[in-house]
Amino acid sequence: MTHYKLTLAYDGTKFAGYQIQPRQRTVQGVLEKALGKMAKVDHIHVDGSGRTDSGVHALGQVISFDYPGNIPERSMMLAMNSLMPLDVEILKAEIVPATFHARYSAKGKRYVYRVARGRFTDPFNRLYTGHYPYPLDLDRIREALKDVVGTHDFTSFAASGGVIEDKVRTIYEATVQDDPAHNEIRFEFYGNGFLYNMVRILVATLLEIGNGRRAVHDFQRLYQVKDRQQARGTAPASGLYLKEVYY
Repeated sequence: MTHYKLTLAYDGTKFAGYQIQPRQRTVQGVLEKALGKMAKVDHIHVDGSGRTDSGVHALGQVISFDYPGNIPERSMMLAMNSLMPLDVEILKAEIVPATFHARYSAKGKRYVYRVARGRFTDPFNRLYTGHYPYPLDLDRIREALKDVVGTHDFTSFAASGGVIEDKVRTIYEATVQDDPAHNEIRFEFYGNGFLYNMVRILVATLLEIGNGRRAVHDFQRLYQVKDRQQARGTAPASGLYLKEVYY
C-alpha cells in the first residue's frame, strides 16, 4: 500500500457537500469512485481535511488515502484528473508517510468569503459570491475584525448541527479587502480550526456591523453570551471557499 496526499479544487455548486451521503453527489463519493475504478477494487476510503457544505467551494482541499499499488506522483495526478468531472481538478499528488492524515495532521486552515455589492444579484456570479446590496462602512468592519483575531469561545458562531463540544478556536488572521473592479469585498480568515458554519456566521455578523446594525465591538459581547441566536444570520454557502490547509 502507498499513502497519498492529494490537493484539489472544486466548484461546490452541484455537490451536496464534501462528505459522502447516500444517494447524493458528493466530492468524497466522486473521489472514492475514481480511485476504486483505478485500482479495480470495490472501495478505497478517502480522508478529507474537513467537510465543506453543499454549495461551498474549495481552492485547496486536501485528502489522504492508502492505494494498493505504487503509482508515481505525477501519474497519480494525471490518472485521477482523467476520471474527474469538470467541476473537480486534482492540483497536486504527493506520496507521504503512512502517519499523515489529511484531517488530524492539519495545523490550520484559510478560508475566503466573497461578497458581491451590486444592487441586484449578478446572474453570472450568484453561485460564487454572497450578496449584500446595503451600505457598508469598511472601517467599522476592520475595527471589528481586531476582535475576531485571537483565542475565543466561538459558541455563538457555531451552527446547531455541529457535534464538537469544545468551541474554543484561535484565529491568526482576519482581514477584509475592497475589490472595486469587481464590486466585491473579500474576507479572509486563517485559524487553527473552524466550527460548523463558523465562517459564514462571522461574515453575516461583520456585514451587520458594517451596516451599522450592530455595535463595532459586538463580538466581545457575543463571546460572553455563548448564544447562537444572538449572532443571528448565516451568509450564503455560495461565497465561501476553502483556500488552503496548513500542515
